[in-house]
Amino acid sequence: MKNQVKQILVTGAAGYIGSHVVKQLLEETNYEIIIIDNISTGFQDTIVTLKSLDKTNSRIKFYDKDLSDWDEIENIFKENSIKEIIHFAAFSQVGESMIDPLKYYINNTANTANLVKIAVKYGVAKFVFSSTAAVFGEPNKEDIPIKEDLTTKPINPYGSSKLFSESIIKDSAKVNKNFKYVIFRYFNVAGADTQGLIGECHDPETHLIPLIAKTALGKREAISIYGDDYDTPDGTCIRDYIHVQDLADAHIKALEFLSTNPSDTFNCGYGYGYSVKEVVDTMKKVSQNDFKVIIDKRREGDPSTLISDCTKIKEKMKWTPKYNDLELICKTALEWEKKL
Repeated sequence: MKNQVKQILVTGAAGYIGSHVVKQLLEETNYEIIIIDNISTGFQDTIVTLKSLDKTNSRIKFYDKDLSDWDEIENIFKENSIKEIIHFAAFSQVGESMIDPLKYYINNTANTANLVKIAVKYGVAKFVFSSTAAVFGEPNKEDIPIKEDLTTKPINPYGSSKLFSESIIKDSAKVNKNFKYVIFRYFNVAGADTQGLIGECHDPETHLIPLIAKTALGKREAISIYGDDYDTPDGTCIRDYIHVQDLADAHIKALEFLSTNPSDTFNCGYGYGYSVKEVVDTMKKVSQNDFKVIIDKRREGDPSTLISDCTKIKEKMKWTPKYNDLELICKTALEWEKKL
């Protein structure tokens, strides 16, 4: 009988987080993995690396397709027996979303709506969605750490595009009882595979830890800290950094969770934060390089503190982080940057 092996679709698996999830799916499950990625922000080399980890040469099917090509996406469902989806594919640059909002609403929201429509049509039972803490906007100090039920008030089109997508998924689940979801709201994902096989790479790079790693390795002249006059102990912004492998593990746990539990939404972080200066000092320590740091003016829209309350995911999903160590996060990011 065709397709006896369970199939899972992972969109955006040539990218940073998606590739780490696929690696763990290969290591820890028996899924046949269908990948859809247009390689617009991910990398063909990442797909090659993931295929090299497939010892059977039969567990990964890669489709170089864009989610906006709705007929082609439906054909992929016709060719396969996809019953579970992990959906990463999206644009994620906050600044770009302010300049070109329609790019974000079309790619992130409209394409997600169509993917959900096709998923429901073809009997998908589990849908795990990559959302963001940007849906919360700028929380008040008394709302930190942030719980899942905090009122959502995004302050940029990126956050809004993800929040609209959340609503599409939730409303579809209300009227399709066999369609269940987990929505993950990520905080600051960082680090790289501890085996050094995959890691973070964006063009342009905007994330703090890879930028500091580049500076530590002499690929950049200096790292800028945007504002040192915030209401925090050392004046710099505080963020909740989660190692990418712990986040990937949460996605595997979500698939198990949905087998016996109703749909739900979870924050993904560690529940405590580090300031920009602390991250810089940690990278100096692991790289043994005292690189140049420039204090620059604040950026518009940067909240002083973003920390998750991750009680819910730990209790309901029995998720236990293994890599919640800032030195390890910085070290894996640095080692990966050396390879690039």
